[in-house]
Amino acid sequence: MQVLVLMVPVFLGFMGFAIDLGRLYMARNELKTAANAMALAAAQRLNGTESAIEAATLYARIPIDATNGPANKYDFGGATIGQTNGTLNSAEPALTFYDASSAAIGAEGATGGEAGGATAKHVRVLVRGEAPTIFWRFLAIGLDGRVNMAAQSVAGHSSPVCQACGVEPIAVQAVSVEDTVDFGFVPGTRYTLGYLCTGGPTPGTLANTVSRIPYVMLNRYNESATFLADELTQLYRIGAQGLPPSSDPAVYCLRVNQEEPVWVNAAPLACNANRVANQVSTFLCGLAARFDNGTVPAACSTVAESDAVLAANPADSDLADLDDYTAYTGNNRRIITVPIVETAAESTMVVLGFRQFLIEPAANDTTLNAADQNGRFAALYLGSRIPVKQGRIDGCTQAAGPGKVVLHQ
Repeated sequence: MQVLVLMVPVFLGFMGFAIDLGRLYMARNELKTAANAMALAAAQRLNGTESAIEAATLYARIPIDATNGPANKYDFGGATIGQTNGTLNSAEPALTFYDASSAAIGAEGATGGEAGGATAKHVRVLVRGEAPTIFWRFLAIGLDGRVNMAAQSVAGHSSPVCQACGVEPIAVQAVSVEDTVDFGFVPGTRYTLGYLCTGGPTPGTLANTVSRIPYVMLNRYNESATFLADELTQLYRIGAQGLPPSSDPAVYCLRVNQEEPVWVNAAPLACNANRVANQVSTFLCGLAARFDNGTVPAACSTVAESDAVLAANPADSDLADLDDYTAYTGNNRRIITVPIVETAAESTMVVLGFRQFLIEPAANDTTLNAADQNGRFAALYLGSRIPVKQGRIDGCTQAAGPGKVVLHQ
């Protein structure tokens, strides 16, 4: 009994130690979860423009902002990150941007370093907060009843994806298949992307573009869809947002080295017909919605449920005609990610890789011409600037191309 009495305070001490230690671990995990969410949100906005750092910093705060709903907090969800609740203090999260993942992680012998908006592809987020203690306050480490804690996360662009999901299913013909970095395209150059036609004469280029590059629509018609099931409605939606989310990769994704067929009802017509299939014009109407989601172009006035598509896809926040992509300040709505093929003249094509363009408004206009009789629109070649919405990096070897956002640490 005497031993038992003597051991009671020891047992209570161990229990108190376990309680405080468990609370500290929980608080640190909550800070780590918040850091992960902030890093992933920030990395999505690193699009190679001068305003990318500002946009990434703004988006990084969304996970910890409780203004419009629940947010990441810590200490049983009672402490807001970056603020004080009168008892516990949390420092404002620190964001640092880098051009290489090794530099962001701080690996030994890392190359690269801190980067500006035009070159940043990775972000390091550090969050700090105070966690309360009950029993540890009797020890030197916690005399004031609080312990400082920190968590760090690094996120950024992955290596080039082999499978890209949510992109635009138009096969753009390579200028040069020997060039595995840009396929013969020149970054910062404006091209006319024109729908493929057969015979002659070949349609001309649009104003302020250097040459016409043929493209075709790849078949991603979802015949089993129950929502927005009409073929033209699906094309309008694809033009407005890219391939819509689906649990079926065959509908939502495209893959390098995979054969892809032309959209059946969008087969190329004779060049001298000076017209394209209605499906092509409908896709262009969707692209035009990225400039103006308030009206449906006359060329697509009969598309079913077009209002529902417009309501779900706001216009880009930067509609300017740009020669310098780094000056773009929009929300990436005008950036399209497309598969590149060796030639767009075949019934089936093998995807060589994915590259990105910035859609430009037509000359003397604020949007593109959805009624263009040759299915043309102007696009500024970017290379690989922004991560795709979703994808896989296994299954191929790519010299260049867009990645996806991943957690490095």
